[in-house]
Amino acid sequence: MARRSAPEVNAGSMADIAFLLLIFFLVTTTIETDSGISRKLPALEKDNPIPPVLRERNIFVVELNKNNELLVEEAPMELKNLRQAAIKFLDNGGGEGKDACNYCQGNKDSSLSDNPTIAVISLRNNRETNYASYIAVQNELVAAYTTLRNREAQSDYGRSFEQMKEDLKDPNYTGDKESLREDIKKIQFKFPEKLSEAEPKK
Repeated sequence: MARRSAPEVNAGSMADIAFLLLIFFLVTTTIETDSGISRKLPALEKDNPIPPVLRERNIFVVELNKNNELLVEEAPMELKNLRQAAIKFLDNGGGEGKDACNYCQGNKDSSLSDNPTIAVISLRNNRETNYASYIAVQNELVAAYTTLRNREAQSDYGRSFEQMKEDLKDPNYTGDKESLREDIKKIQFKFPEKLSEAEPKK
């Protein structure tokens, strides 16, 4: 009695199905991306320009020691108070003449900054400083600038600075983007983010 041959299975379409499934998963899968801190290195200077002379009152020194203790102007401070202290320094408006600030709402304290356009926040840290502490301090300092920019944008344009930036990125924004870009620059000019990060101490 002759043996019956096994029927062949047509596997040609299996490759097509596998390929379609692969494309389906590639299209529908979301890939998580790590977002870093938005920071830009200063442009490389060909010459060595002489740094401008700053009055001591226009420099706000923030330091993190190796024990992750926060010192502001050499005095201990809790992290929760840092943002308000930075706002008070930047918005002081204690200058006169060419350094006067007509939009500042501070107390014009003689020990704090003359004008936010020349005020510098100096962030110093130790090489043994915990990274999480360093980022937390930096976030509070950036938030101080954002708070002041939001206030000015709300006063001048009726919306927050953050909303203005979102509108600029929005492809469906129907307003004049060139005009919006100029308005953003005006707010940034009033409160420029001058955050100096010194070389870490050993």
